[in-house]
Amino acid sequence: MKILYAIQGTGNGHISRARDVVPALRQRAEVDVLVSGTEAEIDFPFPVRYRLKGLGFVFGKKGGIDIMDTFLKMDTGGLLKDIARIDIDKYDLVINDFEPVTAWACRERGLPYIALSHQCAVLSKKAPRPLKKDPFGRAVLKYYAPSTARYGFHFSAFDRNIFTPVIRREIREKDPSDEGHYTVYLPAYGETRLLKNLGCFPDVRWEVFSKHHKETLTVENMTIRPVDNGAFIDSMARSTGVLCGAGFETPAEALFLKKKLLVIPMKAQYEQQCNAAALQSMGVPVIRSLKRKHHAVIRRWLDTADVVPVDYPDITADIIDRILAKHGHPEPAAPFAEMP
Repeated sequence: MKILYAIQGTGNGHISRARDVVPALRQRAEVDVLVSGTEAEIDFPFPVRYRLKGLGFVFGKKGGIDIMDTFLKMDTGGLLKDIARIDIDKYDLVINDFEPVTAWACRERGLPYIALSHQCAVLSKKAPRPLKKDPFGRAVLKYYAPSTARYGFHFSAFDRNIFTPVIRREIREKDPSDEGHYTVYLPAYGETRLLKNLGCFPDVRWEVFSKHHKETLTVENMTIRPVDNGAFIDSMARSTGVLCGAGFETPAEALFLKKKLLVIPMKAQYEQQCNAAALQSMGVPVIRSLKRKHHAVIRRWLDTADVVPVDYPDITADIIDRILAKHGHPEPAAPFAEMP
């Protein structure tokens, strides 16, 4: 069987998961890898057959997406050309982690496509959602990468086809300790906002990883360094707690390592708002922005020793076996699934 595994390369989470999913697939089939998007810092430990620009977003410095920079870097014409020319007909199965080029290519050609992503889980009716509705944000998740069958990952198995997170092997093999510092990853904030707010807690040692900084900088009780996969994992494993955005992989890894966790969802980012709702339902504290009005919550979090317990067994191989058993033989394409 020949499989195309397509990955959204905007951000590190999809690639982190792929580091475990791709080897499991390659034990069972011939696999080519496609990546679209350019915002990730994590390297691939396997060959990538196709690298496309795709359709992603650019992190800003004030807690959200940089809309202008995202718009300027958007290449709709290039995206449509990639959809038209990608050679997916030679594959027996396309498995896709929220990657738009192959998703829309499959839809246009009536080919089956299996979605295996966190976004599928977020869209489940049984997954927690924020009180404030966001029709546009939900529509983006729903139509960005359409599918004929969906399997998802979330912080808990909220529904039948939702699984607990894929925890990459580098994290599973870590022996966590507590060396007294706090690890920070808030890619939507610039160093000025971080220094201004985290500097208000002079008794805390902060190790900050920044997408906006190219060199290591130490200012009083705060060290800011460029994002580096190995250094970040090491810092998180040795930390007392983790302060990060409400993405998926980093909070899941922090919980797996039994670290205190505080999250700040990105502004106007529906997926992160949903993640924050799920984490809050589990007992993880959430603040809406990095501002002085939320310092009291940060202080309480720093002063508590509470850790939210989770059970994230290594079931990646079982998930792959389940998908291949059901979808591993070429069949007539089913109608494209409508998200609930």
